[in-house]
Amino acid sequence: MIENTGNEDRTFAVEEVEAATPPRRARVEDAAVETAQEKLGRKRDYLEGFLAAKPPADDPNGPGGSIYEGVIDALKEIFDPEIPVNIYDLGLIYGVDVSPEGGVAVTMTLTTPHCPVAESMPGEVELRVAAVPGVRDCEVSLVWDPPWDMAKMSDEAKLELGML
Repeated sequence: MIENTGNEDRTFAVEEVEAATPPRRARVEDAAVETAQEKLGRKRDYLEGFLAAKPPADDPNGPGGSIYEGVIDALKEIFDPEIPVNIYDLGLIYGVDVSPEGGVAVTMTLTTPHCPVAESMPGEVELRVAAVPGVRDCEVSLVWDPPWDMAKMSDEAKLELGML
């Protein structure tokens, strides 16, 4: 039987059958027999390819990279004078960007605009970050939007302050 779908270019042949025999089910006995030598050769090929693969290149400027992690470690050494928690865990650091040339841009805030260290803290951050090996220079931007709140603190900082 040939049906016309309305398009002269497209016609389909339909064959009507009473029944079809189901395909034979796979059996373990039907599996190809592989000798120990063949299996060992296949494993060697796999291992050689696996061992020859090189790990992805370490981007020193991105998260997990040596420069980026060095900057984070330096920030964790700077403490707020009124709160016994470092400024990174306190949530005062909003962003760390490392350029391919080694320039670092730190975006940070303070707990309040009236903070007594508002004038000195950005300078200290700049000096500490600039001392990290691989950092060419550092620029610190102090922002007030979004304002800091306690939700930005890490769990470690909350634990240190007895808030957990």
